[in-house]
Amino acid sequence: MHGFADRAEAGRRLGALLADDPPRDPVVLGLPRGGAPVAAEVARVLGAPLDVLVVRKVGVPWQPELAMGAVGEEGATVRNDDVVRSAGLDEPTLRAAERRERAEVERRARLFRGGRAPEPLAGRTALIVDDGIATGATVRAACAIARARGAAKVVVAVPVAPPETLIQLRAGANPDADEVVCLEAPAGFMAVGMHYVDFRQTPDEEVIRLLAAAQ
Repeated sequence: MHGFADRAEAGRRLGALLADDPPRDPVVLGLPRGGAPVAAEVARVLGAPLDVLVVRKVGVPWQPELAMGAVGEEGATVRNDDVVRSAGLDEPTLRAAERRERAEVERRARLFRGGRAPEPLAGRTALIVDDGIATGATVRAACAIARARGAAKVVVAVPVAPPETLIQLRAGANPDADEVVCLEAPAGFMAVGMHYVDFRQTPDEEVIRLLAAAQ
């Protein structure tokens, strides 16, 4: 397993790869909290503006790490239908879980931006960056937000993800992402954190500092 020392190193490597064929007029959008340090390095390498897209995983009540969907800004909602079916959850329970996470989305958006308006995306490339992808629910919600804000192109860029999730993001006549860039896609993928030496949590204060420094 190759892996990364920490999120900053992963961001530098991802930024270097993207710089070989840089997207047109990009806005780098980190998924807080863990995606923010990666996105900050990508934005620095590309000389592009940095913002966040706030999304929240909606976990199965008795197994919170298992995503049955995600919610985000602009009213974005994504469901993992297979997980919902296997969990046997009824619609009222699912909607209640989504409402709770949506309230947290709104709180974090205010906290991270400090009252600033989101970086305009209309006609630009939305470059969505996270520290890795597992099920893809939160990234799919982020793609929906970027399209709702008028992005001309949606690119997902991550250090690590399972191959099948990368395929799903690009599948169909109306794919979630127009392009997907990934440094490592191991066949034996188990969890994002296993691919980092240092995978400590990113505090809210760090996200706020990174965004303020990029202004």
